[in-house]
Amino acid sequence: MSEVFHLGLTKAMLDGAKLAIVPGAPERVERIARLLDRPKFLASTREFTSWLGYIEEHAVVVCSTGIGGPSVSIAVEELAQLGVRTFLRIGTTGAIQPHIHVGDLLVTTGAVRLDGASRHFAPLEYPAVANFECTEALYKVAKEEVGDAVHVGITASSDTFYPGQERYDTYTGKICRHFQGSLKQWQELNVMNYEMESATLFTMCSALGLRAGMIAGAIVNRTQQEIPNEATIQSTEETAIHVVVKAAGLLV
Repeated sequence: MSEVFHLGLTKAMLDGAKLAIVPGAPERVERIARLLDRPKFLASTREFTSWLGYIEEHAVVVCSTGIGGPSVSIAVEELAQLGVRTFLRIGTTGAIQPHIHVGDLLVTTGAVRLDGASRHFAPLEYPAVANFECTEALYKVAKEEVGDAVHVGITASSDTFYPGQERYDTYTGKICRHFQGSLKQWQELNVMNYEMESATLFTMCSALGLRAGMIAGAIVNRTQQEIPNEATIQSTEETAIHVVVKAAGLLV
């Protein structure tokens, strides 16, 4: 019987795992776990699919979080209840700086808090920042793997995919006034990209005394196009997955 409300997991099932790799998409979980030793399926409920694997003798859990801050907060909270203390997010993203190429890797050091869930852990004045050791490990491995095709910096982390990221290809074509011009503003402030989870992940982990880091593969550059190519998605994901697994090996 599960020891937490949503994930369908127990401490015994995690076999002492202290580190979790947390993609958003459930379909990525098995692909990540297959790069670990002795991978095995644990549970699947709603957006949360989990597998267990090993790096040498260290257990590592891979658990999807779904899209957005609220579901991330559930996954992190319940995994922490079960003993996990380090969280490495791996995802895909839309770059907004012209010099970032599709297929490049982005290591996030801090997030613009365009979400709502992070406010349930700390006031807006509290920064959403990644853990140094996690960031260092992700950058080290990414640099070894892709050289100059890795970028380090700030992410804009939005609760919504359309208005919060100032997309006008919507049902109405309208964006509320608060977000009009925001894309240009973040570009001018040297923000690298948009995604939907890092603000919640970083804020809650810092506030709760946990470690978190994030790496994402750029599948579009919004200064060029909005719709990604399927082959590009696949290859970029694979590169980011290999990096996050190697980085996990430095942190367990």
